[in-house]
This record gives sequence, C-alpha cells and structure tokens, in this order.
Amino acid sequence: MTTFHIRPGTEVAEALRDGRPVVALESTIVSHGLPRPDNLRVARQIEQTVRDAGAVPATIGMVGGELVVGLDDAELTRLATVDPVAKLSVRDLAVAAATGADGATTVAATSAVAAAVGIGVFATGGLGGVHREAAQTFDESADLVTLARTPITVVCAGVKSILDVGATLERLETLGVGVVGYRTRRFPGFYLTDSGFDLDWSVDSPEQVAAVLAAREQHGVHGGGLIVANPLPVDEQLDPALHDRTLAEGLARLGREGVTGKAVTPFLLAHFHSATEGASLAVNVQIILRNADLAARIAVAAAPRAAA
Repeated sequence: MTTFHIRPGTEVAEALRDGRPVVALESTIVSHGLPRPDNLRVARQIEQTVRDAGAVPATIGMVGGELVVGLDDAELTRLATVDPVAKLSVRDLAVAAATGADGATTVAATSAVAAAVGIGVFATGGLGGVHREAAQTFDESADLVTLARTPITVVCAGVKSILDVGATLERLETLGVGVVGYRTRRFPGFYLTDSGFDLDWSVDSPEQVAAVLAAREQHGVHGGGLIVANPLPVDEQLDPALHDRTLAEGLARLGREGVTGKAVTPFLLAHFHSATEGASLAVNVQIILRNADLAARIAVAAAPRAAA
C-alpha cells in the first residue's frame, strides 16, 4: 500500500522542532496568480521578506503527488514553470496525491496543511469569499469554511475586491472567524485601502496579535481562524477610479465569456493586469510583500509565548 504523508522541508522541520517562528506561504500565487517569469522572482522575494523579518518561510505545494511544507528552490521553480499545475483546495489534496499531480495550494489548502504540521501564521494577498451573484450561483470560496475550523492566523489585505465584500464579512461572522484590522477599523479592499466596511476590532502591533493568539489558546473555546486585515497605505493603492472601471469591465467580460467557478479569480486578475497595464500587478506584489513582513513579525512575537 502506498504511503502518503506531509513532508516538511529540511529548514522548516528544524525550525518547527526548535520552536522557531515559521510563516506559511501559498503556492497558487506562484502557479496561477502571477504571470511568468515574474511569478518565480516574486515567490523568492516573498520568502526573503519573511527571512528578513526573522522567520522561516514555508511555501506549501504538491510535487509529483507529495505534499511539501517548505518547497526548496528546485521545487518552487517547478511549480512556477511547468504545465499543468493543479489548483488544490482542501478537498483536492488526497486525489491529487493519489494521482501523482503537481499542485499549488489555495488559501484554504495552505491553511489546513500549515495547521496540520503546527504552523500558526500564514501570509497571503487576499482571501477568497462570497462571489457576486452568489444568491443565484451559490459560489463561495472554500477559504471561509476552512478558516471556520482551522486555528490559523491569516495576514491579508482583506478579500479580493472582485468579490462581494459585504456578504463575505457576513459569512465570516456567521462562521465564527475572527477579523481584526491592523491599525485600522476599516476592512481593506485588496487593491484599495478601504473597502467601505467597518470592523469591530483593531490591533496595533505584532505583540498585540500574539496576545490575541495566546488568549485563544488558553481559553480553549474558539477553534477557528483569525484574519489580520492589513491595508495598503493610501499612497500605494490602485487608483480607485481605475479600479472601479476595470472591475466593471471585467465583470461584463465574465458574463459574455461564460467564465465560472475556479476560473473566475484568475480570469479577473489577468484582466486587471492587462487593463491597468501592469499597475495592478505592482500593487498585488506590494500587498503580499507587506503581508509577508507583518506575518513574520507576528510569528516572531508569538514564538516566545508558544515556547513558554
């Protein structure tokens, strides 16, 4: 009988054993979120940002059916350059492993795998959520229900602005997923600093986030995730008028071309990249680098508490 297991990379395994801070990173941004050849360069830059802030990066993905936590550079290069690379949510992991697939993990899958090996902090760009027209399509990202049952802290710039932000926040509340703004009481809008929605809670430092995590652990009551919403500074956001115009055009194209399901997000992100002449890509990269830095600082702040 074939044995399947999650394999930590050497550096990650040593860091987990020694109680050093580790930050999980997704691989869909490498395989599906960024255009080639920028994807590999940015993936390496994200990992270096985590290192510079004092933590160990653990990019998660599947190579030849093996689920790896902490891809080495050759494995990262493979997922950035070969075809096909499957887009793996939690439900896809076992099938992909059994069929020997190469796969990139979504926010949901990355969160679940990270928590399974004892990594408590994860940096991404933007979460998935409730899609527009979900009342008719029932289209909702598995990110939400996964975070409801996974004790992981996700640093992000809110949910992707192509989604129904208000409905997503309502679902997160229903599912019991904690949401705090980082130095803000407004929920960020991914490319935009402010999505237009208020938040009940904010935190002011990585140490305060670490205190929240310690309280959750010691209470033993809440087993779900915590979203740390980290907005772009106003002077770094995509021009709001350009954003709104590009989004309207992209949504119209979705309808005309019949794009649905998993294809919606990469389609709209590619449309943004093309229609904004690369401006959205630059903003997207800045988002993930800022989130990687903050996630690493949270992991560093939380590590002494975890070891105590």
